[in-house]
Parts: sequence; C-alpha cells; structure tokens
Amino acid sequence: MRAVLVLNGPNLSRLGTREPDVYGAETLEDLAAMCRKAGAELGLDVDVRQTDDEAELVGWLHEAADKRLPVVLNPAAFTHYSYALRDAIAQRTAPLIEVHISNPAAREEFRHTSVVAAVATGTIAGFGLRSYELALRAVADLTA
Repeated sequence: MRAVLVLNGPNLSRLGTREPDVYGAETLEDLAAMCRKAGAELGLDVDVRQTDDEAELVGWLHEAADKRLPVVLNPAAFTHYSYALRDAIAQRTAPLIEVHISNPAAREEFRHTSVVAAVATGTIAGFGLRSYELALRAVADLTA
C-alpha cells in the first residue's frame, strides 16, 4: 500500500461544532475515518493529522518531501498568507493536492487568494468532506 499524509491546518479540530452551516456536522474523527476507508479502497495507507501550529505543519511537509510521500493538504487559514507553508510545499517530491471543505472563492474576499495553490499539484474545493475523497482518488491516479 502506498502511504499518503492527509494534513489539516488550524481550527479543523473544531469540525462538527465550528460553523456547521459552512463546514457540516461531521467531526475530525469522522473525516479521518472516511479518509482511511476511502484510502484502503484505493490501495492507500492514509495517515490523518491536524495541527493549529504552522511550524508543525511545515515540519510534516518536510517529512513528506524527505520520504517522497504524497499529501492531501487542507491548509485552512494558512492558505491565504503562509509563505512558510508555500515554500515547504514547493519542496514536494510527490503529488500534493490542496483541499477545502467549502469553496473559498464563494466566501469572503480575503479567502479568494491561495498562496499555496501555485505550488500544489491541484486544488479541490467546495464538495464538503467529499473534497478529501476526490483528492485521495487523484493521488491514487497520479501515483499508480
């Protein structure tokens, strides 16, 4: 099985309680279970992680680059301003799919810019938690 990291940025530990009209009622644990199940069906060994700490997220991206691991990344608020995250993603050695539960382009103006999109393999947004499943399918296709 091919290992893949599913990395989640700030506030995603609050899924299920944070703005359920935007992010839904499912929890981070629900998301992790869904990703592991979808990954197993695709022949992927999925490791789901979440942090509110930018430095920790950068460290995980360095780990992925060093081990040539594909990544599904929801950078959350870091999407819009973290050049440290952007620079870490630029060092990737395997596909990296940027995901968002909501569609940032349909939300507040400050969410319309992603500083990480230009160094990601691609972006999937606006499909709820299904965005992650679509990203895992993309990883499976790109690493076959």
